[in-house]
Amino acid sequence: MTAPAPARPSAPEAPAMPAAPAPAMPAAAPRAGRAVRYYPTDLLLAMEEADRPGSGLDELLDAHRLAALRPLFGAGEEFADGLDELLGGLAQYPWQPLTDTNDVDELRPVGAVVLDDDRPGTTLRGLLLAWATGNHVTVRTADPGFWQALTALLHRPGLPLPTARAVPRDAPAAAHGTPLCVPDLLPLTARAADGAPHDAPAGDGAPHDAPAADAARHDAPARTPARYAAPAGDAAPSGSPGWDPALYATPGSAGPEPLVTRFPAGRELPAQDAFTAGVLRSDCRAAWTAGLSRRTRLHGTTLAAARAAEDPRRTGRLDARLRHTLARARRSPYYRDLPPVRTLDDLPGLPVLDKAALAAHSLPAGRGFASGARPTGEVLRSGSTTGTPRYIVYARTDWDNMVREAVPLFYAMGLEPGDRLVNTLFGGDLYGGLTTTVTEFSRMPLECCTTAQAATPESLLMLARSFGANAVIGVPTMIVPLLREAYRQDPLLRIEKVLYLGTAMGRADRTWLREHLGTRIVSSVLAANDGAQLGYQCAALDGMLHHVNDDYNYLEVVDDHGRPLPDGTAGELLTTTFQKGEGPLIRYRIGDRGRFVHHDCPCGISGRTLEYHGRSDGVVRLMGAALLHAELLDAVSGFGVSELQAEITSQGGRDTLTVRTESPRPLRPEELRAHLADRFPLLAGSRVYEDGAAPAGPADFRVECHAPGALARNPASGKIRPVVDRRVEA
Repeated sequence: MTAPAPARPSAPEAPAMPAAPAPAMPAAAPRAGRAVRYYPTDLLLAMEEADRPGSGLDELLDAHRLAALRPLFGAGEEFADGLDELLGGLAQYPWQPLTDTNDVDELRPVGAVVLDDDRPGTTLRGLLLAWATGNHVTVRTADPGFWQALTALLHRPGLPLPTARAVPRDAPAAAHGTPLCVPDLLPLTARAADGAPHDAPAGDGAPHDAPAADAARHDAPARTPARYAAPAGDAAPSGSPGWDPALYATPGSAGPEPLVTRFPAGRELPAQDAFTAGVLRSDCRAAWTAGLSRRTRLHGTTLAAARAAEDPRRTGRLDARLRHTLARARRSPYYRDLPPVRTLDDLPGLPVLDKAALAAHSLPAGRGFASGARPTGEVLRSGSTTGTPRYIVYARTDWDNMVREAVPLFYAMGLEPGDRLVNTLFGGDLYGGLTTTVTEFSRMPLECCTTAQAATPESLLMLARSFGANAVIGVPTMIVPLLREAYRQDPLLRIEKVLYLGTAMGRADRTWLREHLGTRIVSSVLAANDGAQLGYQCAALDGMLHHVNDDYNYLEVVDDHGRPLPDGTAGELLTTTFQKGEGPLIRYRIGDRGRFVHHDCPCGISGRTLEYHGRSDGVVRLMGAALLHAELLDAVSGFGVSELQAEITSQGGRDTLTVRTESPRPLRPEELRAHLADRFPLLAGSRVYEDGAAPAGPADFRVECHAPGALARNPASGKIRPVVDRRVEA
């Protein structure tokens, strides 16, 4: 916008600003030597702080007769949704993962922009969008005091935001950055006189220039915004948005085409606040905002590689994720009183969330985790393999984030464009395994054949023969027996890729897949309906090692009291969901164990890697000692064991451990028992008596060997419960 600003009604001298309340979070100063980057989520938080009563915003706007701008500061959710569209994901910024190629686009700010303060509403729109995309701003204005006070108010909470300054209106623009032209806003409403559908500005009963209005009705370009401005002193007609054109439309402007919102005749118009709240989202969809960022295609660079190439603590990326997560969490009753956080260093000071509290405050038992936002998205439930089902709400943006993060994950696990995948994951009764993956695979350039749990050996053979299916995903307890039977029926069956989740896959089964089906990729993903993916194996990883995605689910390894443990030490896993706005989980004890180790992976992603030890309830506790289910399963892999379940019972003060196995070939229980007793000293002193005589050892140890499919599966998820402790259930 280049036209001189018309004289604005003079404002009285701004009164002294009242003392602001303590900020919702301490100042987030950049770490020493960090590469400066600004995150749009910090601007959203600054606007939220300004929108709070007592911030001083109302007094500032009133002093300058700009109270009509107030709704823009309360447009947080609408603005966030708009930025999510503009940036291809707030939670992925500054990268945009590309679903068809597994590359990323990188977004960088232009650097510095200059705004001409022709109309304060238009200038404010430009300032907020420029800051959201990380640009520094110079405002050429006749009212520098207002803009200096406003930007100081937004900076007051101490969040990392770009700079802003006000200079005289006649200062040369080129000296301060790239000129930014923000289009006018023209809300139009229908004229009741002739029934025309949309031809007059809201806030004005009829067009001031009839020929111009007629041209507008015939789609003539609206090049003269002056004709849409209501004359001074005109009152908005009853039922209009109460729009003040003087704040958003510039008489005589030769700037870009205005953004027009049209309202049909005979329909009640929205309130001013409701209309204004949607303005920033409309801007995010407009062409002018694309010029605020520079886009670079990073060919051959994955989302994980782009993130790994920088130190997130130096750029503040994960700190910004955490601040945004905590701010959204405080909207729910359960998290309302969470203390402020500044960086990841503050996270261990927050309380641990356990499953009992999550269940008690989630639907249907309670509403403590509900944010009060309008209902969107999906409701899932846990498989309840080891307990009572929990119900989990994903807002629409949460679901979008899950897909954005999952597509690069599946590429990393070995899927490629053109693959033909059989999806055998369980679905139904709100269980999310199938629901989530169907959404994710539908975005990828591959052909997915979704059978769910109805898959049979015959259907697998048909899909391999007729559709060329070369990949399968499912729960090991289901797909391994299916593939073994399908191979028995047709030894020519070949499956190139097997992806699995839900439970561990034994080393013997992984070896069988490679040797008999020619499987070259066997990859695991750790996931939970509570918060989606936790870790994954690329095609180069095997066994218990998994890459983590801290930008999605931030994991900690802690002791029994929730205190962080150093890398290399095993403990309980806690997750904080950085991309889940509805029912976010803060330091949630997910029921898994593991430790962090350093691993230089051939895939190029090196550093902190999770060694996954299985479920916390997958621990066999006997005679004051403990065995991991994963250790027992690995110990019998040489016998071809596919599945293992350990059950502990007690009678007369004496414990009995029963290990049940599934294997494709018959096994001798006594041979397996001797092997385990030799491998684990804890079991060596236990004895089995068939005649009922009193045992001499401190505990009984039994082994049962079964055919594939004999152990009970959970009907919702298809999983086998790894450890059943009847002592706890009694």
